[in-house]
Amino acid sequence: MPNIELAFDSLQGLSVGDALGAQFFVPGSSLSNLLAGQPPAPPWPWTDDTEMACSVYSEIRDRGHIDRDVLAAVFADRCEPYRGYGAGSVVVLHEIRDGRPWAEAAGAAFGGRGSWGNGAAMRVAPLGAYFAEDPDRAAAQAALSAEVTHRHPEAIVGAMAVAVAAGYAAVSRGKPCAPDELLDAVRPYLVDGRTADGIHRARKLLGRSVVEAAYELGNGAQVSAQDTVPFTLWAAASFLTDYPAAITACVEAGGDADTTAAIVGGIVAAHTGIGDRGVIRGIPEQWLTAREPLPTWVRNSSKASP
Repeated sequence: MPNIELAFDSLQGLSVGDALGAQFFVPGSSLSNLLAGQPPAPPWPWTDDTEMACSVYSEIRDRGHIDRDVLAAVFADRCEPYRGYGAGSVVVLHEIRDGRPWAEAAGAAFGGRGSWGNGAAMRVAPLGAYFAEDPDRAAAQAALSAEVTHRHPEAIVGAMAVAVAAGYAAVSRGKPCAPDELLDAVRPYLVDGRTADGIHRARKLLGRSVVEAAYELGNGAQVSAQDTVPFTLWAAASFLTDYPAAITACVEAGGDADTTAAIVGGIVAAHTGIGDRGVIRGIPEQWLTAREPLPTWVRNSSKASP
């Protein structure tokens, strides 16, 4: 059965990771302070990662599935460029807002190849958590959610991989889970390409340092699915029971830290939830309070949102 509570936990983890990661583009934020338990001073505004993830979440909450026409329309209507949208995304979403069919607008991007950016992956973890018990459906719905803005196969595979990983993290909540199991759960949904190759390499790097993993897999600096998703799955698998450590790893890796932290945060929070439970370290309440409140239109009526 779909589970909106797990999806909301994932959205909380995604948005906190996004907002905290974004603080490290602001002068004065310090990794050493974060490692010492002293995060940046609040408030932490969230970026386009959270804005789009909120739209995905609200659509599955209200409809139980992805309607691409509706999702494209709400993406376009809610697009606020100051949130950090990439230039290509702004063009596509403004064209959709002006009446161009989403399939045409997204398909025409990058000379007709479509975008292989990491934007489809950054927003999809709550969807995967929602369909945690049905990874086939999670993957299929993730592909639909990706296509409205990202038509390149690399981006679509990246979104599918993140959704399935989030679903596995959610369904294994409260159970022992070895790091390689999360990556193994994703393998059946990979299609040959650079993103899939990176995910296969990520499994071989389990147990290595954050610096080595980022060097080998990428850290999102190229803003592509293939440069982002492999590292995020490595980080989620490596720190699945420790949300603060998972987000700190993304900051340590550098690169597109708000997006890597959003993806990792969405996966890991589906497993940990909020607060600590024994060896499980979930989203710290202090971090939730520091994050800018989520939009009023997305707050789950059955669960209070800071």
